[in-house]
Amino acid sequence: MRLLENSGATGRSAAGTAVVAGARGGSIRALALAAGSVTLRDMENPEVPLEDVQKHIEEHAHKGGEKWMSAVALSTALLAALAAIASLLAGDHSNEAMICQIRSSDHWSHYQAKGIKAGQLAAKMEMLEALEKTPAEADRTKMKGYAEDQKGIRELAEKAEGEAERHLRAHVKLARAVTLFQIAIAVSAICLLTRRRIFWAASLAAGAAGLVFLTMAAAG
Repeated sequence: MRLLENSGATGRSAAGTAVVAGARGGSIRALALAAGSVTLRDMENPEVPLEDVQKHIEEHAHKGGEKWMSAVALSTALLAALAAIASLLAGDHSNEAMICQIRSSDHWSHYQAKGIKAGQLAAKMEMLEALEKTPAEADRTKMKGYAEDQKGIRELAEKAEGEAERHLRAHVKLARAVTLFQIAIAVSAICLLTRRRIFWAASLAAGAAGLVFLTMAAAG
């Protein structure tokens, strides 16, 4: 076995070096994208499990008798609607980010395959030159074609990466918006239980902050 390995080492060394050089960039990026896709796959969409809180707020608003409490219930309903919208958009952006990362990973795999072929062809041409033979013109044309193909594939992969990052940034902003809307709804419940308007003001402030994040995500 060792004799076979030693006899083939010289022929494989040049090809191995060229293959590694041509495929290293694509393989590293492909592995990074694969890790990123796992992260996105494990990411849960933000939920808004506040139906009971909403019902509780409405009941207290009707029993309270004060007009401003009805306004609290109305603002809470609006906050719940905004939270549902933000949650839906966050889930959509999360899915789009995952799809873009998978597409980018496919492009980098294609890029790597082209690099391997180019490396093998380069090793063949170097071996012919070492034997003082002229490589075929068709091989030189193939090498140029591989280089052009890799350039185009690289552009597609980087474009998909950029789209994935954009969707992921939007997802993060929307997740923060959902969190702030949930906090605002919870503070509204505290307002109706304690009958203190300061909590209503705090709820509106948290809702306004959530609306800012929602607007930022929509603006891109």
